[in-house]
Amino acid sequence: MSKPRDVVVLGSTGSIGTQALDLVRANPDRFRVVGLTAGGSNPDLFERQVAEFAPAFHGLGEEASVEAAARGCDVVLNGITGAVGLRPTLAALDAGNTLALANKESLIMGGPLVLERAGAGQLVPVDSEHSALAQCLRGGTPAEVRRLVLTASGGPFRGRTREELAGVTPEQAMNHPTWDMGPVITINSATLVNKGLEVIEAHLLFGIPFDRIEVVVHPTSVVHSMVEFVDGSTLVQASPPTMLIPIALGLSWPHRVPDAAPAVDWTRPETWEFFPLDDEAFPAVALARRAGETGATAPAVYNAANEVCVEAFRSGRLEFNDIVPTVSHVLGLHDVPSEQRPEGGLTVDDVLAADAWARAAASRVIDGSACEGGE
Repeated sequence: MSKPRDVVVLGSTGSIGTQALDLVRANPDRFRVVGLTAGGSNPDLFERQVAEFAPAFHGLGEEASVEAAARGCDVVLNGITGAVGLRPTLAALDAGNTLALANKESLIMGGPLVLERAGAGQLVPVDSEHSALAQCLRGGTPAEVRRLVLTASGGPFRGRTREELAGVTPEQAMNHPTWDMGPVITINSATLVNKGLEVIEAHLLFGIPFDRIEVVVHPTSVVHSMVEFVDGSTLVQASPPTMLIPIALGLSWPHRVPDAAPAVDWTRPETWEFFPLDDEAFPAVALARRAGETGATAPAVYNAANEVCVEAFRSGRLEFNDIVPTVSHVLGLHDVPSEQRPEGGLTVDDVLAADAWARAAASRVIDGSACEGGE
């Protein structure tokens, strides 16, 4: 690389953002921070980051992230968690910047709205599973792809029946066996909502129909995802559980960053196990498929309702086993006649209105009040 890439990091104090800055520190010849933003939950850390990297622009809050994403740079890393990442995603794409996307919610919500603004090669996935798929897809043409296989660790409750999940606590749900992530993503991993979101994301990113996207449980999280080709060959992307590799690829795509993270130690015995997904105990993936197949604003409703449910679970107002049924109930209320759904001409206002409606509807359901259908 002839000169460092100018990088804007959105969500710099979160897990993705701090690891991205670790990579910048380790590779000053490759990357230069020109913008930093954060939500404001850790202002002391943000001040230290600004002092260290001296970006041309920095700020706290959603508007700061929108402004930073629109500034001229080589790559914007969207490491924001939640629906608040949508407007910065659109701003980065509209500005023509390469977008390294860790904020899956903005793609889930925006769907066609995001894709129609993204030019060829402009959208680079940072989720470990989708980064893995993007790497494996280099091994064949689109016509040669039979199916995508997303791996799921199974979270802290892998192997439990639905009955055995009754009464689990937020502390138990936060005890992920292989990944260190923020609270929302960690609980989403425990319910497998996160994997449901990733199925929708894979469909949108790679244009593969839902019936050719599968999920398997892989407890050790060494295989990050796989692509099966029409001749029976399967390409696997593997590394120890780390986000450093997909973040590094997101910042430098299509180039690799030497020594971004340790590789698998092939001199030691290694066993890879895969198990089928238990849809009865963990119905979130099947529900996400239905939302994704419905399209329009249904994925936004799935995501927004879940965010409200996760917060209610964390605060003790909702049982773990009630998270996905509540999301399903809200989706059912949203199932208005098709002529009332925005088709093709989805707008930011449509998405944000559906998001707001779903949050209000989920809150009413959680509070036990009656909820009427429609938006």
